[in-house]
This record gives sequence, structure tokens and C-alpha cells, in this order.
Amino acid sequence: QVQLVESGGGLVQPGGSLRLSCAASGSIFETYTMEWYRQAPGNQRDLVASITRAESVNYADSVKGRFTISRDNAKNTVYLQMDTMKPEDTAVYYCKADVKLRATSPTYRYWGQGTQVTVSS
Repeated sequence: QVQLVESGGGLVQPGGSLRLSCAASGSIFETYTMEWYRQAPGNQRDLVASITRAESVNYADSVKGRFTISRDNAKNTVYLQMDTMKPEDTAVYYCKADVKLRATSPTYRYWGQGTQVTVSS
């Protein structure tokens, strides 16, 4: 079984920074595309940023220039550095990872449990 555990959420003032981490653990052969999503109350879950195993990245327009996604393949971990944060960044942040359990197995998709990020003065 594979688990994704997020950490690093909390309360930050507007203009401040937070760094989220998401570590995948279990019987993992390799992790592939890893992504961060966020969901504010009453809203749908939206993609924030994605990174492939080769470290090709994409960002939502709302976070471009402020957020940076990165990963450590040896640790099966993805990070989200959030700078110049705004109140509208307030949401529960979820990570998602595409994982192979064995070299010959299909790719499975796993989600973390979410971590709350609140931007407020």
C-alpha cells in the first residue's frame, strides 16, 4: 500500500511564505507525475502545480511567479514553495502522485489527506 503524507501547512500573513512537503511511502518502484491541488470551501478542487519525473513543471495562472514546485526522486517527495502569499491562496492543499509498485505494474494514482493553508492578517 502507498501513502502520501503532506506537511507544512499553517497560518501565514499576506505576503508571507510557506513550504509544503508531500512524501510518498510504501512499496514503491517509481513515482511519476506529482501534483499539488487546492480546494477552498464551496469550490472545486483545482490544480495548482505539476512536475514530471523529468522535472518539467506547469503552474496555474493564479500562482505563476509566486509558487515553485520541486521534487526529490530519491525520497519520493514533492515540495511546494509558496511566496508572496495572498488571502485567496487559503485552501486545503492536496498532493497527488502517479506511482508504479513494480517495474511491470500499471501506474496507480494516490492522494494525500490534505493540509490546511490559511493566509490572513
